[in-house]
Amino acid sequence: MDYYCNFVSPPSQSVILVAKKLGIKLNLRKMNIYDPVEMDTLSKLNPHHILPMLVDNGTVVFEPCAIVLYLVETYATNDALYPKDALVRCVVNQRLFFDVGTLFKQIYENVHVQMRNSQPSEKQVQRLQKAADVLERFLSERSYAAADQLTVADICLLVTVNALTLWLGYELAPYPRIRDWLGRVVAELPGCVEFQREVEDATRAYVVNRKI
Repeated sequence: MDYYCNFVSPPSQSVILVAKKLGIKLNLRKMNIYDPVEMDTLSKLNPHHILPMLVDNGTVVFEPCAIVLYLVETYATNDALYPKDALVRCVVNQRLFFDVGTLFKQIYENVHVQMRNSQPSEKQVQRLQKAADVLERFLSERSYAAADQLTVADICLLVTVNALTLWLGYELAPYPRIRDWLGRVVAELPGCVEFQREVEDATRAYVVNRKI
């Protein structure tokens, strides 16, 4: 199972952690998005040039949420990570959409501004804070983001919150529920601590090279 990814990208990381949780061995193909030769190789498999991308016995899946759901629906031995109960699954899906469309979007906007050697506007900072506030409220309802146990929503949100601190140095002191939740999620993911260290090293190297 080949997994083509930009390792420093949080959406790429969520798939790796879900695979680890499921006991799936991925053949990691860490792509350099600035290398035209590598991107040409990618385009032959995926004309959309979208990372991350999974190739499983000839089946090509791209977009991180689609890959995550493909893995759990194809290889999970039970429905714990993606419950079949319609109401619970609805909440899981909502948290996934919140992750992609709100929290990560605001992180990306703030980081993108910094990559242009500028500073986020007051509105951008406020939108990011509002997104973090929403996650804190979600975690006031239960111990996990979407259900009474770990789901794919927690794993995807984990890497996004890690990006919040890694890329932006965001202070989580005002968010006690998020801090407690992070510890719970990391404890349930095999090899997560080591994986996070690898991500931190790769991110720091990328930031230095890009001079963010």
